[in-house]
Amino acid sequence: MTGTLDTSISNEAPSSRRGRRRRGGEKATPNLFPQKPFRQPRHIFRPIEAISADELESIDDASMRVLEEIGMDFLHEEAKALLKEAGADIKPGDDRVRMDRGLVEELIAKAPSEFTLHARNRNHNLQIGGDAIVFSCVASAPNVVDRDGGRRPGNRQDFGNLLRLAQFFNIIHAPLGYPVEPVDIHASVRHLDCIADAIRLTDKALHLYSLGRERNLDGIELARIANGLTPSELVDTPCILTVINTSSPLRLDTPMLQGLIEMARAGQVSVVTPFTLAGAMAPVTVAGALTLQNAEALAGIAFAQLVRPGAPVVYGGFTSNVDMKSGAPAFGTPEYMKAALVSGQLARRYRLPFRSSGVCAANTVDYQAALETTLSEWGAINGGGNIIKHAAGWLEGGLSAGFEKFIADIDLLQKIAEYLTPLDVSGDSLALDAIRDVGPAGHFFGTEHTQARYKDAFYPPIVSDWRNYETWAEAGAPIAYDKANMLYKKALEAYEQPAIDPAINEEITAFVERRKSEGGAPTDF
Repeated sequence: MTGTLDTSISNEAPSSRRGRRRRGGEKATPNLFPQKPFRQPRHIFRPIEAISADELESIDDASMRVLEEIGMDFLHEEAKALLKEAGADIKPGDDRVRMDRGLVEELIAKAPSEFTLHARNRNHNLQIGGDAIVFSCVASAPNVVDRDGGRRPGNRQDFGNLLRLAQFFNIIHAPLGYPVEPVDIHASVRHLDCIADAIRLTDKALHLYSLGRERNLDGIELARIANGLTPSELVDTPCILTVINTSSPLRLDTPMLQGLIEMARAGQVSVVTPFTLAGAMAPVTVAGALTLQNAEALAGIAFAQLVRPGAPVVYGGFTSNVDMKSGAPAFGTPEYMKAALVSGQLARRYRLPFRSSGVCAANTVDYQAALETTLSEWGAINGGGNIIKHAAGWLEGGLSAGFEKFIADIDLLQKIAEYLTPLDVSGDSLALDAIRDVGPAGHFFGTEHTQARYKDAFYPPIVSDWRNYETWAEAGAPIAYDKANMLYKKALEAYEQPAIDPAINEEITAFVERRKSEGGAPTDF
């Protein structure tokens, strides 16, 4: 199966598409979707230090003891050979690897603290690390949901529409993952169609899944083509990212290790993220779960530096807790927030960029979704997060990507970005002349100072409804879910496909067709 997304649109002249779209979208864009130009928010406030320096060192020491005394399974012969040569303790025929803390510290010190993730539109390049923030949308959901179609398995058409939303909204800096898994494309070639669609429907930074060596190599090659790089230039130009999830507790499996190897060799980005759920795959205490997370993350990061010193990596934190009644993951909890804060402290201790997430366990767009997503984002921001994944559209603990939730989250992210915009305290902003002109008991509506600034003085919400009760009731008393349903459709109408060099487009098509003719990547079925 090849799915239903019409890729012929990619061969249409950009000028004709822009002309057609603008007739319907030009008014919709500024009125319904006020947004600022593409830019990365910056951490202007100092991250919260949730624990003391001594307490942080106790987690580091416990993590190092885990790697030294207990060890971690590496299910890959080449990986074990590399680690053995570097001095790790590995018994013949065993997968357990024990690493001295000195070796771990020596290797992670080679990782860059900051780097650039390149996009085919260089105006969408991203700084990773330092004070820079990247917001990415929902990724890897097996289902998709909206009011009109209900909950349904992921498919290529919805996959493409979520990519279109990710391109349309400037606050989404890159769609780092498949927003929904298009299961109507056969698994052997899904990665080829999905990465090609991402290249054509967006001009932002790319992502691949580490699900076997062939998929890594195909994704890296597509990124090279999309960015117009030679193989030698590619190694020095990070332009595609993968997430490496450990199989907690204490295991790195074969596909993940193959991904680390191929991405490091190609100079591309690996976000090493243990999936440590306290009470399930990690100790029930937050401190114990963080100890396990830290040990697993450092093991993966150290291995990447062993493959290629200086390979770009990110410290990933995804520690949360489970519902101890059902075993289901919970997100946006106080424990999740605490873990995000401490994860950020750990990443800064090792001078590594930090990945967190904006997630929830809600099944629909309601109070729970808003509360848990906001708390997750707040933990990520106050923890100094550099990459915040799943920040728009995540529902149901990651089992669904929601169109209405995507729009509601865009409003939240734009508000966060505005909160992170430095306050202007220049002479004009202090408004002394306006205060003098109005004096006691007056108002400022009609002053020259207000009239010159009122159009963009405050953040204009997308979903929030600021009308008074009577006006709102006369309009049918719409709720946020109603408005978000309408807005995502309007955004798709206003979307414009970014231009792509015809030669690059042809090379992508040729590569995808050749790899499909060769059978794509091996599968288990």
